[in-house]
Formats: sequence, structure tokens, C-alpha cells
Amino acid sequence: MEIVAVKINCKGKIYYFKNDFLKLRKNCTVIVDTERGLQYGQVVDFIDINKVNDSCELKEVIRLTTKKDYIQHLTNLKDAEKAIKNCKEMIKKYNLNMSIIDAEYTFTRSQLIFKFVSDERVDFRQLAKDLGAYFKTRIELRQVGIRDKAKEIGGLGICGRKLCCGAFLKEFESVSINMAKNQAIALNPTKINGVCGRLLCCLKYENELYSDCRKKLPEVGKFVETDEGNSKVTSVDILNQKYTVITPKNNVKEVDVKNGSKE
Repeated sequence: MEIVAVKINCKGKIYYFKNDFLKLRKNCTVIVDTERGLQYGQVVDFIDINKVNDSCELKEVIRLTTKKDYIQHLTNLKDAEKAIKNCKEMIKKYNLNMSIIDAEYTFTRSQLIFKFVSDERVDFRQLAKDLGAYFKTRIELRQVGIRDKAKEIGGLGICGRKLCCGAFLKEFESVSINMAKNQAIALNPTKINGVCGRLLCCLKYENELYSDCRKKLPEVGKFVETDEGNSKVTSVDILNQKYTVITPKNNVKEVDVKNGSKE
């Protein structure tokens, strides 16, 4: 048995499935068994079975896809786009404060999932009934966060590159303002917030390195002992492991933590 990483759609998460007998390779397309029924997906990696907990509970890869499956997949994508337009019209009818950002059919069309964002809780019970009657399938309306909206829509970040959430991030990890402070980044919303309006995901990437480096450095405003007496720390250079002090004699000195030198 092998464990296979499968991406359900081009913007979706990666899920893990067990494969007992199929000969699979990266980038091949497969039909997998999920909690929502059969889904069309693409193999993106193979995982060491020893690194997966409770692999016996994983669902299975059912089979490799056929040309007919591919045509069905394209039809589902096309019809999902039409479903978004129809849903938006019904939302206007009921004057609901919600914005549809995506729709997705399961492979067998047993369920149609709509994703939406809203600033408040929405009573969409009547909308769900009308959608179910119109599309003749089970409807799920799922409220997602603003970061999920950025992932679905895509775009460019302030760095000029494709948004991390739309390129490679599969999970949204917690990002705090302390991470920006830890990296001595100016707390300017235009600098530390992404297009979604939340803190940049990339603040977390180097936070561990900065945390380790800061352990050897004093805080700005603290007093440290130098050869000229008790001196006040005025600035720190985290990555270069240096800090600047002003001595009781009003001399400015730079201390290199790596070798203990003073300039």
C-alpha cells in the first residue's frame, strides 16, 4: 500500500488517500472517494506511509480517469460558473448581504457547494431551498473568511509576486502582530497587510530565525554594561547580530554579539 497526495481542484487543498493496486505517477488524474462522494483530482506527490498517522482510516483512490471522466470534469467546471451567476441573481432577490466567490460540483454532481463571504451571519435557508429546487441536487452554502476569498480570486502581493495563498499555501496558519514587531518591521498597515486586509502570511516564514537571533540581543531602551559603564541600547541589527549603545560619556558604540567587539 502507498499513500498518495491528491489535489482535488487547482485551488483546493491537498488530501491523502491510500492506493493498494493502481500504478500511479505524479500529475496523473484519478477518481477518489471523499466524504462528499467521488471527486476528480490530480496526484501531486507520494508520501512515506510511516509519516502518516492512522493510514488505515484514509479513503482510497478508486481508479485512473478516462476521457469520459475528463469531459465530465470540464462540464462540471463550466456548469459551476453558470451556477454562480444564477445564485447571485437569487441573492439579489432576497437582498442578502453575502458575496459568492466560488461554486463547485462534486464529480457525480450529487452536491453543489457555494462559497461566500459576508460581514455578518446570513439566514440563507430559503435561498438554499430555491437553489436545491433549481439545480436538482443537494446544496451547501459555506461561509469562508477574507483570506479564503483572496486565495480563490488570486492576484499579486506587495512583493510583485503571485499571492502565496494562491500559489502554494494549503493551510492558513496564525499570524500575529508580534511577528512584525519581532522582525523590526514598521507597523504600517500598507506594509504589513496583504491584499486581503489581514497580516501578511510571509511574516511567519522567517519569524523563527528572527526569534533565535533576538535571544542574544538586548531590547532597545535597556541598559547594558560596556567598558565605559552602564550604556543605553539605542538600536539593534537583528540579522547581523549587532546593537548600538550610547555610553555615559555620550559616545556611540556598536557591539558585535558574534565576537564581542566594540567599535
